[in-house]
Amino acid sequence: MTDTLADLPEPRHPDPADAPPLRWGVLGPGGIAADFTAALHRHTTQRVVAAGSRSIERARAFAAAHGVDRAHGSYDALVADPDVDVVYVATPHSEHLEHALLAIAAGKHVLIEKPIAVTAEQAGRIVAAARRAGVFAMEAMWTRYLPQTDIVRQLLDREALGELRVVTADFGGRAAYDPSGRLWNPALAGGALLDLGVYTVSWASFALGAPAGIVATGTLAPTGVDEQAALVLSSAHGAQALLSTSLLAGTPSLATICGSAGRVELDSPFWGPSGLRVFRSDGTLAAHWRDPYGRPYREGMAYEAAALARYVAEGRTESPLHPLDEAVDTLATIDEARRQLGATRVE
Repeated sequence: MTDTLADLPEPRHPDPADAPPLRWGVLGPGGIAADFTAALHRHTTQRVVAAGSRSIERARAFAAAHGVDRAHGSYDALVADPDVDVVYVATPHSEHLEHALLAIAAGKHVLIEKPIAVTAEQAGRIVAAARRAGVFAMEAMWTRYLPQTDIVRQLLDREALGELRVVTADFGGRAAYDPSGRLWNPALAGGALLDLGVYTVSWASFALGAPAGIVATGTLAPTGVDEQAALVLSSAHGAQALLSTSLLAGTPSLATICGSAGRVELDSPFWGPSGLRVFRSDGTLAAHWRDPYGRPYREGMAYEAAALARYVAEGRTESPLHPLDEAVDTLATIDEARRQLGATRVE
């Protein structure tokens, strides 16, 4: 009898260098934009051709550091740049709604850092605007485009794990308390769930779909944002997802999907390029796979950029691997979890 768990499928389209070239504009030249641009330039044929900031000095410094042709001293100028095919929104997530709508109104394709917005209502407005405009829009949930995730996707498609029962994921990191800082300030949509927990909720959605039940517990910071949270999500089929996130302590950043025939465990960090182990139902190891490129983890953002370029070339307006409606559903789960915790409401 064939050992289906030992016979791991190969990831499909694993090399970002195969994707068609696009010209990118970076809206918000901060740290994550720097990592994204470096990954794009190192591993794909695509290029960032313009950077936009409210400060022309900051835009020029970013352009000089990353070999970018043009710097714009306003976001309006960036999205109006005729040489930009797609805008990467890399501002804090409290500003995603405004900046995504700005790019969409200019007729640009858009990749929006996670979370796509700070509430499901905001995310729905972005989705509706993109669909009306007929432009491509995607949340930058880069985990969905990693080779390891495609292996798991194929295992799920072939039902190799059997009937799914338990999904787990954690993501926590200790952050110094600063009531005015992005992580702790409710006006900036602070809190663990929106910053780190979105990865865990998205992982549960990937495995089980939108939850039928949500139970959340945790603690709040003095500013009213969630500083730590644990969620139990129940599926309509009886499976459960056990999720945790924290700004108070570093956690292993592991994720699993467990079924009646076996389980898959993603190596740390599960949200970046790492690897996976597959175990049979008796607990024996069936297979171990590692990302063959050996990149520093944030260089894995090249995979999502390559996926977007392929989708645009195919004439799509959203990702088949992470549909826009799913991004909205993920935020609806976080909305409910934050409500149960009593976290300060974000608009």
